[in-house]
Amino acid sequence: MSRVSFIRSAAQATYSAHRQLPIRWRLAGGSALLTLVILCGFAGAVGALTTDRIHEDFDAQVAHAAEKLRTSVQFDGAVFQQTGERYLSGFAPNLNSFAEGSGASGAVIRVVSPNPIQPDAPKVFRSTQRDANLGPPQVGPHERAGYRIETRRLRPIPGDLGFEELRLFVQYARPLADVEATVDRVRLFLLVGVLGGAGLALLAGLMLARRAMAPIAELTETAREIERTRDPALGLPPVEADDEVAELARTLSGMLQALDASRAETEASLARQREFVADASHELRTPLTSVLANLELLADSLEGEQREAAGSALRSSQRMRRLVADLLLLARADAERKAPHSPIDAGKVLIEAAAELSAISDGHELSIDANRAIVDGARDELHQLMLNLMENAIRHTPAGTHVRACVERVEGVVRLTVQDDGPGIPDDMRERIFERFFRGAGDRSGSSGLGLSIVQAVAASHGGSVTLHSPTTNGRRRPRGTRFEVTFPASAHTPKPARVGAARR
Repeated sequence: MSRVSFIRSAAQATYSAHRQLPIRWRLAGGSALLTLVILCGFAGAVGALTTDRIHEDFDAQVAHAAEKLRTSVQFDGAVFQQTGERYLSGFAPNLNSFAEGSGASGAVIRVVSPNPIQPDAPKVFRSTQRDANLGPPQVGPHERAGYRIETRRLRPIPGDLGFEELRLFVQYARPLADVEATVDRVRLFLLVGVLGGAGLALLAGLMLARRAMAPIAELTETAREIERTRDPALGLPPVEADDEVAELARTLSGMLQALDASRAETEASLARQREFVADASHELRTPLTSVLANLELLADSLEGEQREAAGSALRSSQRMRRLVADLLLLARADAERKAPHSPIDAGKVLIEAAAELSAISDGHELSIDANRAIVDGARDELHQLMLNLMENAIRHTPAGTHVRACVERVEGVVRLTVQDDGPGIPDDMRERIFERFFRGAGDRSGSSGLGLSIVQAVAASHGGSVTLHSPTTNGRRRPRGTRFEVTFPASAHTPKPARVGAARR
């Protein structure tokens, strides 16, 4: 990867990470970064000015102390020793006391004269206990060996007895470490101030952003509640301020009102459609009954091709009657028109429903395990539910399949189970098995696709539920079989369960 590509990828990753941060963090971070930049500029300017001023004050202090020392120096002259060395007598002031009195305990003071033989090693006549190699005397300020040095000329000593005139200089020096320590402290204070200011700006930005985002957070919470309840009539809380957030709240409120009105219109339209389907299905039953009666009479009285045509029309009319009955049941369930409920023995209803399947159960082994189980329900609807489940198992499995239906009371509920050992339902059909008019590919059973939808609707209208369970596995470890399980609340006055009977066809 080239350097340009790497930089571009890093920039894109940084931008993506920035976009994923919450808005309050982006606002607070932006304000803190801007504050940091401003404080850095301010600290740089203040630091430069303060540093220059500290150095100037330090240089001025050194120069003032050197000048004061020059004016206060006094000595009698020179005397001689046997070795021929000169030294100063009656010298004042005391250099150590002067260094401490000047407020600089680390100051170095020397009284020297130039050494023409070794220029870097001048003759030292007097010095403080703290000494340092300050070099040859140079009138004026300069720096050497970590010291700021100010040198002043003293009055010379006249020569006598073969000695030349003695030139004397006083050197006053203070370590630069003192001023650098002060500068470092100033820089540290400025750094702490910049970082502290940026941190306070971040905290203040978070508080302000949190307060500014509070109305939006409230709108979000209300929107989640509307999403959970699917009720746009809840409305959004009013926003007191007249700003962008208030405009957003008004816009969302208008949208929710429009959605609520649209939903009300849709529900009213669907209710009218359900009412129409229910009424139309009910009204179709009477003419269909008349048509079926006439077709049965014609099929009995006609011969030949006319008899076959009448029989075909009769079969189509019978199928239409079943379809209208199914649609009427579903329409009543959608319109929440419940048939009168009374205590019903579900075991007896199962036996009655199984008796109707003798005409289509050829080649199938149907076994019934009916136990006494009382539920509050409509007999016709429960009969249709059980009939549809068993008929579905018979019509969609090959000959020789064993179908077992069982009704029992278990832990306060009545459970109906219809199970077969057929090929099972493909995985891609299991999610849609209860949809209306849904039939699997290659379905040639002649079903309308409403059987399981009716089962689900009847179970729901009786306060129960229907579940399609995973198939079992045989010895070859291939999933086989289908099991539907329907549960109903048991009747409050259910007597002690007693076995009704078992049958096998």
